[in-house]
Amino acid sequence: MLGGNPCMPVNEKLRDELTDKLFEAMLTLKTVEEFYRFFEDIATIGEIKALAQRLEVAKMLDAGMTYEDIVAATGASTATISRVKKCLNYGADGYRIVLERTRNEYKKQG
Repeated sequence: MLGGNPCMPVNEKLRDELTDKLFEAMLTLKTVEEFYRFFEDIATIGEIKALAQRLEVAKMLDAGMTYEDIVAATGASTATISRVKKCLNYGADGYRIVLERTRNEYKKQG
């Protein structure tokens, strides 16, 4: 079963028409290159790097790595690691969905 609760409602503080349009626009992107081009235009390099770091932290936490190892490997602060861990344990399961799907993609490729 896919990680996440499909019945869990989206946070209504986040959801609005403009955000829906942003996410719908992202669904039109087809390649990693297109994502790079879109994100370079819409976000700063620092914002993109921070998002990438959080996903890597989530992968490492999911693999059972310690905070110390994660800090050493990613340079993430313990506050960032703690925030990601909280999302993994009590969040909307967005990380879980991505982690499971990327694990499945790696299995298909291997």
